[in-house]
Parts: sequence; structure tokens; C-alpha cells
Amino acid sequence: MKKTLFILLLALVVVLFGFAGGKAEKKVLHIYTAFDTEEAKLYIEAFEQETGIDVEWVRMSSGEVLARVEAEAGNPQASVWHAGSNTSHINAAMKGLLEPYNPNIDFELAPVLRAKDWAWTGFYTGAIGFVSNTDFLKKNNVEAPDSWLDLLDPVFKNNVAMAYPYTSGTAYTTYATLVMMYGLEKTLDYWEQFDRQSILQYTKSGTGCIPMVGLGEAAVGIAFSHDILSKGVKQGYPVVMTFPKEGTGYEVGGLSLIKGGPEPELGKQFIDWCYTVKAQNLFQEYNRLPVNPKAEVAPGSVTLDQVKLIDYNHIWAGENKDRLIEAWRDRIGK
Repeated sequence: MKKTLFILLLALVVVLFGFAGGKAEKKVLHIYTAFDTEEAKLYIEAFEQETGIDVEWVRMSSGEVLARVEAEAGNPQASVWHAGSNTSHINAAMKGLLEPYNPNIDFELAPVLRAKDWAWTGFYTGAIGFVSNTDFLKKNNVEAPDSWLDLLDPVFKNNVAMAYPYTSGTAYTTYATLVMMYGLEKTLDYWEQFDRQSILQYTKSGTGCIPMVGLGEAAVGIAFSHDILSKGVKQGYPVVMTFPKEGTGYEVGGLSLIKGGPEPELGKQFIDWCYTVKAQNLFQEYNRLPVNPKAEVAPGSVTLDQVKLIDYNHIWAGENKDRLIEAWRDRIGK
């Protein structure tokens, strides 16, 4: 009887330790992503399936990720910052919030696609454009805007939507583009009139204006071209995309290893994976422009050489973000 009881207890201990050991060995990566939820799921689930690593993630706009990473600097809760315009990543690097990492890739990243010390790296690109509701254009017998000044046309009074520059990398890129073109004071003068005359609503996320325009709730929105195509045109909305003839800015979507994050090695593995042909080919679903030269670009995508770009200085935009946002909020009062 005692021998039987001992064997049963021993078996129970083995089972319990087996479960505990399995749990301890389970790999879990924590990340913050600036992609919209459905898009983030596409990439993250593909990574999980390929590697067997579980990912726990939170979706926020890039400005919100920056604020969260800064607030958690003393006790980081995530290891990777996934996506969002690199200007926010640059700002985070300037504040010492990121851990430099040179990805294990088989192609060269151009200087514009990475920090000099590898604090962040870029894994997709895309230009700022305008999305307009074609029903509105026909009804009002007006052409889609193709100039920053067109947005001040009385026909668009209280009918333009875009995100807040302090929550969205999309909107901050728009704002920084104008500052680089016209200087801060002239940009704020323009924006003050734009806000008073044309703005219907600011959204938290850069893509938030696209369905508004598609549904006819707003006439025009400002967003990245890949988002206009994937969340507007592909959805069957009556929309058209144009670009400002004076020139436009563009984003480099960033990847960063968060300093002091709980799973740095898993974070590095995730970043490496994001540059693989398999991962980069997934961008076709959302019309993003991959940086891996072996990856395919989705038909209909607008590549950077097809639009008039300004000499957009990502480093300057990132390093001056706090100052520019403060100036915007002081003047616009939002």
C-alpha cells in the first residue's frame, strides 16, 4: 500500500513538474504595434505560425506608443515597437528609450532606412496623399485637390478629416512636411486657417479619416497612399487618390527594440523576421512598399518615384517632434 502510494505521489510530482517546465519554456514576446488591428494580426499570426513563439500585443497609434514607452522607461512592458513612422522612433532614440540592433538580413539597408547606430530600422515606406469622395466631387462639380492650398477652397468648408499630429505618425508627417517646405510660422498660419475653415474632425489614428471619406461623412482626408488604397479603394468606396503638386512627405515605417524590454532575444528574432521575403510579401495585402528588394510590390501601389517628394528630413522631424507639437498645440489649441 505504501509502495503504491509512493509511486502515485511520484507520478503526480513528475506530472506537475512537467506542466511547470512546459509553462516555463513557453516563449512569449510582448510588442506594441502601430498597425491597425486587422493588419497587425496578419503579420503577427504569420510570425507565430512560422516560429512557434506566442506574441502578446497592444495596438496604439505611433504617438501613443511613444508616450507609453516613455512612461514605462523604468519598467518596460514590451520588447518591440512594431511599425509607425520612424519620426516617433527617432524621438524615442533621442530620449534613450531604444536598444540599437542591426538586423540579421541578406541585403543592405539604405542610410535613410536606419539610424546610424541602428537604434531603429525601417521596413516599409509610403507617401502622404489626399483621399476624396468622388460623389462629393461630382455633386459639387469640383476636381480632387492636388495642392495644399486646394484644401482651403470654400467648397471643402468643414469637410476635411485627418488625425491629430500628436497622436498620429501620419498627421505628424503631414505637419513636418509643411514645416520643411514653408517654415514653422508660415505653416502655423496656414494651419490656423485650415483648422478654422476646412477641418471637420481630427481622429486619433492616421487611417481614421479614410472610411469617413468613403462613407461621405467627409469630402477629403489626408493619409498615406498605402492606407488610402487598402482601406479606401480596395474596400469599394467611391474615392480617388491625389498628391499635392508642390511636393509631399513620406514615411519610413520603423522597427525598434525597446531598451530593457523583457524578451530582447525574441524581439531580435521578430525584427529579423520582419525583413524576410515571406514577411515583406505580406505587405501586398495593404499596399505598403517593402524594403527587401526580393519582395513583390502589390499591383496598383504608388511607389515613391511616382510622386513629387520633398527632401523630407526624417532625422530632423524626429529630433524636433516635441518642439513642433508644442508649437502646433499652442497655436491651434487642440
